[in-house]
Parts: sequence; structure tokens; C-alpha cells
Amino acid sequence: MSRLVPILALLVALVSATACNEEGVVRIRSLTFNGVRAVRTDDLKNALATRVDSTIPVIGFRFPWSRTRNAFDQRRLDADLQRIQAFYADRGFPDAKVTSVDVKLNAKQDAIDVSLTIDEGTPIRVAAVRVVGFDAALPPDHFTELTRQTIVTVGQPRAQQAVLAVHDLALNELRDHGFPYAKVTTAEEIGASGTDATITLTAESGPLSHFGPLEIAGNKSVGEAEIRRHLAFKAGDLYRRSLVEETERRLLGMELFQFVNIETLNPEAQAPEVTTRLTVAEGKHQRFNGGVGYGTEDQFRVEGDYRHVNFLGDARSAEAQARYSQLDRGVRLDFIQPYLFSPKLSLDVGGQDWYTFTPSFDSVVTGAKIGVVLNRGSRSTLSVSLSSERNKSTVKSNDPTLRDDLIALGLDPDTGSQDGTIGALGIDWQHATTDNPLNARRGYSLAVHVEDAGHLLPGTFHYRAFSGDARHFLPVSENLVIASRIQAGTIQPQNHDPTEVPFSRKYFLGGASSIRGWGRFEVSPLSSNGEPIGGNTFFAVSSEARARLVGNIGGVLFADGGNVWATDSGGVGGSSLSVTDLKWAAGVGLRYETPIGPVRLDWGYQLTPTDTLVISGQPETRRWRIHFSIGQAF
Repeated sequence: MSRLVPILALLVALVSATACNEEGVVRIRSLTFNGVRAVRTDDLKNALATRVDSTIPVIGFRFPWSRTRNAFDQRRLDADLQRIQAFYADRGFPDAKVTSVDVKLNAKQDAIDVSLTIDEGTPIRVAAVRVVGFDAALPPDHFTELTRQTIVTVGQPRAQQAVLAVHDLALNELRDHGFPYAKVTTAEEIGASGTDATITLTAESGPLSHFGPLEIAGNKSVGEAEIRRHLAFKAGDLYRRSLVEETERRLLGMELFQFVNIETLNPEAQAPEVTTRLTVAEGKHQRFNGGVGYGTEDQFRVEGDYRHVNFLGDARSAEAQARYSQLDRGVRLDFIQPYLFSPKLSLDVGGQDWYTFTPSFDSVVTGAKIGVVLNRGSRSTLSVSLSSERNKSTVKSNDPTLRDDLIALGLDPDTGSQDGTIGALGIDWQHATTDNPLNARRGYSLAVHVEDAGHLLPGTFHYRAFSGDARHFLPVSENLVIASRIQAGTIQPQNHDPTEVPFSRKYFLGGASSIRGWGRFEVSPLSSNGEPIGGNTFFAVSSEARARLVGNIGGVLFADGGNVWATDSGGVGGSSLSVTDLKWAAGVGLRYETPIGPVRLDWGYQLTPTDTLVISGQPETRRWRIHFSIGQAF
């Protein structure tokens, strides 16, 4: 319970600082719609200026960084009635109107409930979509695909956004096949019934053109040669809009520029050689971020990050990170050479001196790493690295009965420590389609890691390691997302000798981002006296339903499962790998959205407890854990 004191103190302080009422202000307690069937209620609410007050109704306070409370404004509501008509007309319902407005004031006369009744009317539906003039400009397969994508709107209400999307799709197809001056006109013909429309897209392709001279403007400290290295096209190439967009993406990915734009010069001339101008606006090249935080695992922490994104020129970057907490502390340095023979290749060199503290052991890692990274588009990376490090681990327990266990794990039985070097070859592959790397709502991500130590490079330890991580995010509705994750990994020591694996490389589960019914590093094979000693194989799975409740407040229901095995039925831990032997936990959580990510509070309960678990020399019988941190669990 001692860990909860700082959390409760923080919440009480926030309540005291913000639990004040604004005199004379009537807040909007609820906003409901009647008769809405053809559109999403959440989309309609987001289009209006009238908003529900997002104060937490039970506690009656708001966090300092949350949005200003929404007071009732009659003029704003009157304007919203016109917005509703425009909203529906844009989606193919020109006769929609608000037929009644019901406003009820509560007994205290400080809040109201607003109810709007809407008559959606008869929609104008798309009877047909015709494309004219595209067949001569596009390859047959692209023309067929364009036709297929546009016909899917037939039978649906004529939504203006969908018509514009089809127009842009058709125009981009032409401009991606050598026609930079192409135009597409859209015509709408209403049928005799007045309830259907035929949409016609007509192409004016213009002349077939190629890239010509390129001007560069706006750069100051970044050399023109460095910018041209990242071009996806050269003079003489067939003009493609996708190559222009790829160039803009590459330059923004350098983190040197706040703005990048490529425009066609003198388009009215429609020259067969397209002259373009690339305009950039440089951002700050030196950045420092620092912060102080608290989490139930690392407790109070201080960290800082300094980065120079144009170190020694030519878009090289250098970074220094420092951190101090009860969980880990140390310094990491990193240097990146972004252009290595090709814009898709980069060189990454780093070093660290890092201390990690766990319930069972402490470790110190000092070393360096050099790698080559291949960027395969904006979503995939493949890296190959060589690393050399000194790795020292010390077991905290002084129990003399652990002597045989320490010897079997390769630790000195007298000092409880292990000291050696690792020379390893690593291969990492990552691919992601998620919409937000910090708080994803849709998409998936995959990561694979392979490591070979002591075979190609000299070192004290000899092993091969394989691990993978897969995540999927499914938006069920505007306010509900199902997030899932599967992880697995194994370490294969040379000759099946457990002493060939450094203790700090062994797998542990449990904690704020793992099986949340346990504390960090508490799920693993146990020593003869019940203390976690890590294993060489693990499997973990998690799933949670993330729901937005009110305003910036969200709730989570989660289930976590997994286990770690020694992978040697006769070795330390005495367990063999079995998926049916997973440890399970379930629980609930709260989320509060902030500019720096969601603040997270999770309560996890063990469904399959570890009866013989010992932490810091004491039996651990508690079947629940509370985790407080920033960011989603995964």
C-alpha cells in the first residue's frame, strides 16, 4: 500500500486545486438526438459547436490541462441548427431539418439537457457513376481498377465527400502516369424522380510529360547536395505524382524541416518537361526534452534527452539520453549517418552504460553497437547490427540454500555475481500500419529479433535468441477499440548449457506492460526457495477493450496471460514448456488523455496465482497489483 500514497496524494491535490464552480454558468449536461438513422451520432456531434461539459460527473473536477468547460449559449445552438442541415445535405439528404428543440433545466438551474429531433427526409441516391476519357490515358488494369473503385458508391446516398474522394482518386491516377497537367471535371445529373443522381467524371489528360529541372529554395544550413540525395526522381523520368510525395516524405523524415513542398512551375505552359521548385523551411536542429514523472514500478524518475539533427552537417544526428529512477538509470549515446550509399540506407552507432534493478537481481551493461538500417518505405525497416558489451549481474538473495542454483545459472556461488562479455550479431525487422504509434486505434505492427552471440564474434557467452511481437488494433466503434498482442521468444544456449546465457538476458514477465496481476519480473521459473530466476523461453498474450467514457476519460477491461520456462526439464526451475501452463490475470483500468499521452491506472488480479513466490526474501501472497504510468500497456 505504501506505493499508493504518492498516487493518492497527487489525486487529492488535483481535486483541491480544480474543484471549484463557476458562478452563473449553465453547463450542458447531455446532448441527444431523435430520428437519426442514416448518419453516425458521434460524427454529427463533432460537427456542432454545442458540446457536452466533460467534467467528471461523480467527483466534480477537471484536470488542469483538460479542455474548458462548455457552457450553454443560445446563439451557438441556433447556428448549430443550420450546421445540421448543411451536415445532412453534404451526405445526400437535402431535405433534412430539425423539427423540434427541447431544452430542460435541472433543479439547481446550473445545467441543462438538450434534445434535438431531426427529420432526415428522402436521400438522393447514386444511380450510376460514369468515367469518360480515362481509357486512353491509363493502362488497362489501372482503368479497370479505377472503374471498380468508383462503382461501389452506386445505390448509396450521394455524399459530397465521397464524390470529392472519387474525383481526387481519378485525378491522382492521371498525374501518376505522366500527366501533371491533367484535369477532371465532375457533373451530377438528377433523375426525373428527383431522388437519384448520375455522377460523370470526365478526364482532360493534357500532354504526356517527364521531370525536368528542379529548383531548391528555403534551405540555409542544410546543403543542396544533401537534399538532392533524397529525391525519388531525376530529370528525364516519367512524371509521377507518387514520386513527388515520396520525396516530400523522405525530406520530412530527416527531421530537419518543418515544411516541405514541391510545386510545378508555369503549369499553364503545359511543357513536356516539368520544371519544379522544392521549397523547405528548416526547423530547430538542436532539441532538449526533460521531465520528472512517477510510476508504480520506477517510482519517481528524472530523465533528459538532447538531440542534434544536423550534427556536423549533412543531416547527421547525435543524441544523448540520461535517466535516473528506482528501476533503471544510466546514459545512452547514439549517432546516425542518414545517407549510406542510398537514401534508404543509414548507419547507426550507439553506446550505453546502463544499470537495471529488479526484485531478483541487478545488472550493469556497458558497451557499443553499430548497425546498418534499411528503410523499406515508410512502414518497414530492416537492420543488421554488431554489438560488443560487458555484462555484469548480481543476485540479491543471500540465502545459502541457493548455492546449487547459482552454480547452475553460471553465477559465482560466493558473490552471487556473473561477469562476462557478449559479442553478437543482431537482425531486426519491423513493419507497422498503425495510425498512431503511442495510442493506436487501428492497424497492426510486427517485430522480429534474431541474435547470435559468441559464434561470429568473440565473447564469454554463446547462444542464439529469437523473439517476435505482433499487435493488432480494431476499432469497433468511435468509442471502442479492441487491442491485442502476442509475444514469444526463446534463447538457445550452446550445448544446452544454461551458463552460456548471461543472467540479464533471461526472460521475465509481469508488470505494468505485461501480465498485470503480478509485479515486474515476478513471473518466471523459481529457485528452490521461490525467487524468480528467469528462463530461456517465454510466451505472452494480452487483449483489452479500450472505451471512451466521457470527455477525456476512458476505461479498459483487460486479460493477460503468459509464462516463462527454463526449457530444460532437468535444470533449474524444473519446468518444461507447456502453453497450458500459462499464468492468467484480468482487471480494469482508467485512462485520461493528455497532450503527452494517456495517463494509465490499472488494477490486475491473478486468476492463477504463484503460491510459492518469494520477493526480497518474503513470501508474496498478494493476488493483485496496481500499476500507474503514462502510455498504453501496448
